[in-house]
Amino acid sequence: MNKTFFNLIQEVQKEGRCHHCGGCVTFCSAINYGALELDDDGKPRFGTIEKCIECGLCYSICPETDELNQEIRENIGWEAPFGKIVGVSVSRARDEKIWEKGTDGGSVTAILTCLFDTGRIDGAIVSKNTEQGRVPFLATTSQELLDSAGSCFNHSHGMTQLAEEYTTFSPSIKALEKLRAAMPSRIAFVGTPCQINTMRKMQALGIVPSDSIAYCFGLFCSGNFLFDTQAFKPIEEKYQFKYADVEKINIKEYFIFSLTSGRQIQVSIDDLKDLKRGACNFCRDFSAEYADISFGGLGADQGWTTAITRTPTGTSVMALAMEKVLTPWQYRENIKTITQAENKVISACKEKKQQAKQHVRANEIGDVRIAL
Repeated sequence: MNKTFFNLIQEVQKEGRCHHCGGCVTFCSAINYGALELDDDGKPRFGTIEKCIECGLCYSICPETDELNQEIRENIGWEAPFGKIVGVSVSRARDEKIWEKGTDGGSVTAILTCLFDTGRIDGAIVSKNTEQGRVPFLATTSQELLDSAGSCFNHSHGMTQLAEEYTTFSPSIKALEKLRAAMPSRIAFVGTPCQINTMRKMQALGIVPSDSIAYCFGLFCSGNFLFDTQAFKPIEEKYQFKYADVEKINIKEYFIFSLTSGRQIQVSIDDLKDLKRGACNFCRDFSAEYADISFGGLGADQGWTTAITRTPTGTSVMALAMEKVLTPWQYRENIKTITQAENKVISACKEKKQQAKQHVRANEIGDVRIAL
């Protein structure tokens, strides 16, 4: 018998493991009948429980279940323990506008722009910051990509269905709902590890419009941090700056808050642990192991991006990008940079898997105590 949304509630939501990616609601077989919906905080729930047809699709594509893991690993050639690593590079965008506005070295935006300009994609699902927070966005031009680049944001801290205050996360899976009507034929998808996981599950099941996703680009992810005003006050006091003055955020071994004054503040990730969404403590994937290429600032100097190429598709894209739009790290600057970057990413992968294991174990012990 298929596990259903009821099982998701019991095994994922009640355990505090829901990532609010929106996949279960967006691709519910009975969504047009109102079986499932998102509440005001972006959490999935029954709309009309009697209309659920108990097909089990929502359970299968949830990144917190083990459904389809074997299939997606076989499909992309995944290798233990941290995914297949074909190559590691450190690069930055050649275009100064992209480099200045982009996160880290702007490599993801540069690659997406290159894919647009060479006719390889018709659109890209990315995220952009608005007055309502970080929201998913289907970019269909190079200019729209540039406009959404980086982590700059407005000083307003409103709340919407898709974003809680300012967050490092955007529920990009929700943007796929619009594709079912428009159906561009070739799309690049940029997302966090849990979102890439859901995308690969959808592809394994052949769920429309996952067949339109030509490229999956993953982002290194230490967790989804919610920077609301009250919770951030201790950080403001410790590091002597105001959240309202933050213009841009980068994540390497620490958070880098760039202020409107030009000053940069480095904040320990450990200092921000109380701001991390609880579900992220159960996530085992730091480096987007199921992506074609994984990107992040870890291991690279300021203004540069570390990239891990994982699939033949990713290898082809990276070769094209290095030829046309990226500047690779020059070995003469530091011959150990690439190796050091890889080692730092692997170390972060190990740490995240270990932390997830500890939280799962602690949760199980807690359940036993409650039962006793």
